[in-house]
Amino acid sequence: MNTILSTDFKFPGQRGKYTGKVRDVYDLGDKIVMVATDRISAFDCVLPKGIPYKGQILNRIAAMFLDATADIIPNWKVSVPDPAVTIGHRCEPFKVEMVIRGCLTGHAWREYAEGKRSLCGVPLPEGMKENERFPEPIITPTTKADEGHDLDISREEIIASGLVGAEDYAQIEAYTRALFARGCEMAAKRGLILVDTKYEFGKKDGRIMLMDEVHTPDSSRYFYAEGYEERIARGEKQKQLSKEFVREWLMANGFNGGAGQSVPEMTPEVVDGISKRYIELYEHVTGQTFSGSDRTAAEMEKNILAAL
Repeated sequence: MNTILSTDFKFPGQRGKYTGKVRDVYDLGDKIVMVATDRISAFDCVLPKGIPYKGQILNRIAAMFLDATADIIPNWKVSVPDPAVTIGHRCEPFKVEMVIRGCLTGHAWREYAEGKRSLCGVPLPEGMKENERFPEPIITPTTKADEGHDLDISREEIIASGLVGAEDYAQIEAYTRALFARGCEMAAKRGLILVDTKYEFGKKDGRIMLMDEVHTPDSSRYFYAEGYEERIARGEKQKQLSKEFVREWLMANGFNGGAGQSVPEMTPEVVDGISKRYIELYEHVTGQTFSGSDRTAAEMEKNILAAL
């Protein structure tokens, strides 16, 4: 099982390349080539070993959901010339991420447990339990930081600061709710609950478009529906599908991104275990048997060039 940790392609008309935590993005002017590498990050840190098949798993899930929601909002995807690559429209992104939560978990629960009853200007009901469903999903946006951590921000602060105009914000808020509702419907058919997720939006030629990955386990959290209510009643952890298991392994081995901490050794057994969990995620979320492609970076580049 080969991993592709970085790429250094040169495409006709290429204007530049951006290297993110896990993706390499090539700017071709009106289009971009987004390569989902096998790098993996947690706690804002890129881990030292790649995970076989991770890039193509996330890219294929995202492509499926982009196609499944194209009737709700136009999106950036043009083609998928390689399992780990999407060619898409270049959009001018809004500088916020639209986080929507169906259940009180993760960051929202930690804030709630500290006694806070408002998140991003959204009031939270009293007496809720961890992982319990909200009466209706709540939208808790964050800033989109170029460096460091994203920060919680309210609807009013977004509009007042000019990050997004009032009319555009109302539209992306409506899109966020519609996309989440579709994601929940699709998850339910797979015996899952879409707990929370984030969406990124931008504009091309004055039109709002959905960008980036959608409903992947790296951008979303899923619970298994079976036994969900019983686990709530017993105060037990939920059985979930997300990247949380990677964070839990790191924390169990003394790493949570703090200064001076060292990433625990990623043995071949650990890497293989993470890869198998990602394959499990893919098969549960899509309902399809995973078949990985062991091509090289050179073969990937050839596929992209043929599509361009």
